[in-house]
Amino acid sequence: MTMMKRMSMIFRAKANKAIDRAEDPRETLDYSYQRQLELLQKVRRGVADVATSRKRVELQIAQMQQQGDKLKGQAQKALGSGREDLAREALTRRSGLDQQLSDLHAQHASLQGEEEKLTLASQRLQAKVESFRTRKETIKATYTAAEAQTRINEAFSGISEEMGDVGLAVQRAEDKTAQMQARAGAIDELIASGALDDASGQPNDDISRELDALSAGSDVESELASMKAEIGAGSAPKQLEGQADPQSAEHATSSEHQREER
Repeated sequence: MTMMKRMSMIFRAKANKAIDRAEDPRETLDYSYQRQLELLQKVRRGVADVATSRKRVELQIAQMQQQGDKLKGQAQKALGSGREDLAREALTRRSGLDQQLSDLHAQHASLQGEEEKLTLASQRLQAKVESFRTRKETIKATYTAAEAQTRINEAFSGISEEMGDVGLAVQRAEDKTAQMQARAGAIDELIASGALDDASGQPNDDISRELDALSAGSDVESELASMKAEIGAGSAPKQLEGQADPQSAEHATSSEHQREER
């Protein structure tokens, strides 16, 4: 295949595709219907022309018949007046009219037959045009409904695709949230187990916690003993003035016995 043939084929293919894309079946149907109406109008005009010609021939036939009758009457009058020559001339003219009338009758029959054919064709064509018009409107309505349905489906498809993208975004957000929650929980477990230091930098293992608990318990016991001592000292009874302490008196008596023994 030569380069020119390939280019010509490509051009025709692209042109056909562009025309098919630009073609609207409803416009094509309306145009076809308009052309059929024009053709029907031409047929009707032909029927009218043939009918006019037939009517004109009928008028000519009527006029010739009148002339023939007139010539016949003139021939009779001429013959009654003894003018045989005039009667013969009138009859000769009448004979010529009869020949013309015969031709006109033949022409009238032909025109009448043509008129009947055209009338029948016009009626058939009109029936086809009406049938095409009904079918055209049905096809147009079906095409319009299909076009609307296609647009709805395309819009729904676009919405579905958009909702799919939104669903993927939501899924990614949920996955990231779950990942972050799992990571935070793992870090809390590691800090609680002492595998990681807390944010203050202080050790947080089991031994440190036990030592801290013991220290806290010792402090509590010391404070509790101190509070008990203070309460006990404040509640002891005061001794009366001049009343000796029994232990002090015993100690004084013992001292006096020792001095006497000496």
